[in-house]
Parts: sequence; structure tokens; C-alpha cells
Amino acid sequence: MLFKSPYLRLMRLHQPTGIWLLLWPCWWAIALASSGWPSPALLLLFALGAVLMRGAGCIVNDIADRHIDREVERTRTRPLASGELRVAQAVMLLLVLLAGALSIALTLGPAVVMWALLSLIPVAIYPWMKRISWWPQLFLGLTFNWGALMGYAAVRGAVEWPAIALYVGGIFWTLGYDTIYAHQDKEDDARIGVKSTALRLGDRTPVFVGLCYAAAVSAWIAAGWFAGLPGLFYALMLGVFAHFFWQLRSVDLDNPLSCRRAFVSNCWLGGWVFMAFLAGNIGL
Repeated sequence: MLFKSPYLRLMRLHQPTGIWLLLWPCWWAIALASSGWPSPALLLLFALGAVLMRGAGCIVNDIADRHIDREVERTRTRPLASGELRVAQAVMLLLVLLAGALSIALTLGPAVVMWALLSLIPVAIYPWMKRISWWPQLFLGLTFNWGALMGYAAVRGAVEWPAIALYVGGIFWTLGYDTIYAHQDKEDDARIGVKSTALRLGDRTPVFVGLCYAAAVSAWIAAGWFAGLPGLFYALMLGVFAHFFWQLRSVDLDNPLSCRRAFVSNCWLGGWVFMAFLAGNIGL
């Protein structure tokens, strides 16, 4: 099988959820910033960039966590943790992916190049946060939603208030869904001393995640308001509320499979948010 290659597994190509979660903020921003239908070529370039940068982020994370991953049931078979690949091999693939992502950014203008280079800061910092902070999920939010700034800049040539509101909403969204995700590993994390919002919050997680999701929707609505979107956009955002309500009502935080299901469902949620921005912007 194609995904038996340790290099492709190092990039997590067999687990596309992360690609979608990285891509949606880019596409939201493109849809919001465009006059009418967004450029298919631009959407495709950002999709390719998301594949490359998600792979690069996974490599940075796995290099930093290769010793920790050996102690966690869910991650012990990763190529670096298992010894299937060496760090030098991972670094070579990382450089190839970063070069590919930079080549895409160079076609999109100087503003995108600037934001792309700045994105390397949170990408490099995030993997270390679980060692020093109870809030690594917050740092993941700062990293994973950077595309909202880049996508908007690719269309408008600058970052404006709608993009900032999108970015803030995405941070709260990630903080919520990744806290649920972290409950999968809470027993292993507690045993080996890794920190997370799941361990910090415990039984208070549902209230916290609910507040994060409410803040996310509020920020996305603010983005639509800054952009002057019509009433249809706000009507469609009711579906986002409904989905978040379903997540909180259905997830069992002591069941890893239930946590995984809630986490993966955010791929569909991201698509709905994209349709809301698109429909509002083109006036359907």
C-alpha cells in the first residue's frame, strides 16, 4: 500500500484530518476576501500548501517528541519513535517540504511570503509547549489558523479586520477541538508528565470547550460583519451552532473513539463555515 512508506506516514498523509483543519481557515479567508467566486487556482495552491506545511509540521513535532511518542500507545509506531527512520532522514524531507511551500508562496506576492515566513515561528515553538505549559492546544490554534492571514493577504494584498476576526475565531475553534482530542491520551500523558488542557481542565472540559466554540462562532460572525456580508451568511451560521451543540452533547471524554469522532467531525464543520462565507459573499 502507498501509505506503508515511512516517509508518507511521517507526513501523516494516511490521516488527512489535519490537512483539512489546516486548509479550512485558508479557504475561509479566500472566500471572504474575494469579489464573487474565489479563484479555483488559488484554492488549489493553498490546498497543496496545506499538504506540504501540515507534513512539515508533523515532522517538526515528531522530531521533538520522538522519545515521548515511544511511551504513548497511540503514537509509538510513528516512524521516528519506532526507529524506522532516522532524524537526519526526517530533516531532509522537512527541507524539501519547506522549499515546496516557499515556492508556492513566492507565486502569491510579497505579503503572502512575509506571512509564510512568520508562520515558521509558531510551527517551531508549538512542539515544545506540552513540556512547559498546560496550554499547548492554544499554541496549536495560533499555528493551525495562520492560513486565515495568508489566504486573505493572497487576495487583498494585506491583512484587514475580517482576516483578524477569522484568525481569532480559528484559534478558539482549535482550542476547543484539540482539547477534546487530547482526552484520548490523558492517561499516558499523566503517566509520562506531558501537559495538556485535557489534564488541566478534567471534568470542566465541556464548559470550557463550549465557551471556546461560542467565542469561535462570535468571531466568525464578526468577520462577516466587518466584510459586510448579507443576512444569508448569519442564517447559515446557525448550522455551526447546531454542530457544536451536537459535539458537546454526544462526546464521551473517557472514550477515545468518541473523542476521535468528535475531533474528525470538525472537518465537516470547516466545510460548512466555508459554504457560509462563500454563499454570503456571492449573494446566493
